[in-house]
Amino acid sequence: MSRLEWDKTGERFYETGVRHGVLYVRDSYGLYPKGVVWNGLTGVTESPSGAEPTPLYADDIKYLTLMSVEEFGATIEAFTYPDEFIACDGSGELAEGVYIGQQSRKVFGLSYRTVLGNDIDLNEFGYKLHLIYGALASVSDKAYQTINDSPEAITFSWDISTTPVNVSGFQPTASLTIYSNKVDPVKLKILEDILYGTNAQPEILEDLSADPPILGSPAVPATEARLPLPDEVAAIFAAA
Repeated sequence: MSRLEWDKTGERFYETGVRHGVLYVRDSYGLYPKGVVWNGLTGVTESPSGAEPTPLYADDIKYLTLMSVEEFGATIEAFTYPDEFIACDGSGELAEGVYIGQQSRKVFGLSYRTVLGNDIDLNEFGYKLHLIYGALASVSDKAYQTINDSPEAITFSWDISTTPVNVSGFQPTASLTIYSNKVDPVKLKILEDILYGTNAQPEILEDLSADPPILGSPAVPATEARLPLPDEVAAIFAAA
């Protein structure tokens, strides 16, 4: 065993940025069947709470310490939001293009990336793929101001709480993280094809005159973006 070394070349890591935001509104079956792009996403601040120690005493000594349940929360900031988020923000469509507030808020899921970097590859070192489940947005302020000689775009912000989903062999969770530089890239692509959807592939026609012959294959239909539950994600990376 060699002596410890600090700040070795290639081991000066950092994390930055937020990109590729996707919103998934939960359906009545507890699934997240349709993802839509969240343009204008500027920040996600993860704010877990709980996991606080409670000491118990007996025989005039500290007997043991119990930990409270940890809960996942976050703050989402953006310049804008997809139309599908309107129902998650407590508004309902009274008529086409006409919305009313103070309605029931829909539960949603979210995926986004953060950049992993180091001193050699910089921002190309890798990324973390974050998945959030069972999110519920709380009431938020919207500050509108007059346009002046230093105009700024309005930044919307929502605090979210979460309800965990079940995970086989583990405690329920509301968050899941995948490291692109630690997983099989083929399996990661399978997951991202689910998260982001796929385009339709045209039918390949048979050409027996080619050398070697090209056999026909059927057209592959497009797939809708969706948010898989943790057990499905685990099955993807555990598969041979």
